[in-house]
Amino acid sequence: MPGNTISKGEVFVIDTDASSREELSAALQRKAYDVICFADGASLLSEAKVRMPACVLLEMQEPGHFDTLRRLREENCMAPILVTSANGSIAMAVDAIKSGAFDFIEKPFQSHEIVDRIDAAIDEFGQPEAGQQRWLAGCEPLTAREAEVLEHLAAGLTNKEIARLMRLSARTVEGYRASILKKASAKNVTDLLRRLYGQT
Repeated sequence: MPGNTISKGEVFVIDTDASSREELSAALQRKAYDVICFADGASLLSEAKVRMPACVLLEMQEPGHFDTLRRLREENCMAPILVTSANGSIAMAVDAIKSGAFDFIEKPFQSHEIVDRIDAAIDEFGQPEAGQQRWLAGCEPLTAREAEVLEHLAAGLTNKEIARLMRLSARTVEGYRASILKKASAKNVTDLLRRLYGQT
């Protein structure tokens, strides 16, 4: 990185694909991020104890990577964690979000798209209300991001439209949507909105 550029912070990356890692590193460095790549979750966790990354990009290649995600949250790593996977399903997206992921991105992806997502995640994490929770009467609390997805669903937006608006992947929005429905014990979005607006 040129000496006169102020770093926007360090991004920790676990990605098993060497070419993907190199492409990501180059794209992030062009945007003034420092990139540190790790071979496994254990080395990332030990580094996260001594320095705080601006963001973590974690490929879900092995089951152990979910443990890495949970451990980062348990140890109060305050950075947004973006999960990537080549075989992403809605179930995996829901699990990742429940385990503390900020966004779930399916591979293959464009490196510039990832950089935009990282910028958005860091911006949102810097907002004071990012950790607040909201409630639906008689339900488990919704996180601030679930509440935002719910507002967009109530306005009639599709998953893709919500994803574009919130600068997330459509798969992540599907994960949030599934989580909201489960918390509200609703069969579908129509059922959920009836409950929300008292039209039972």
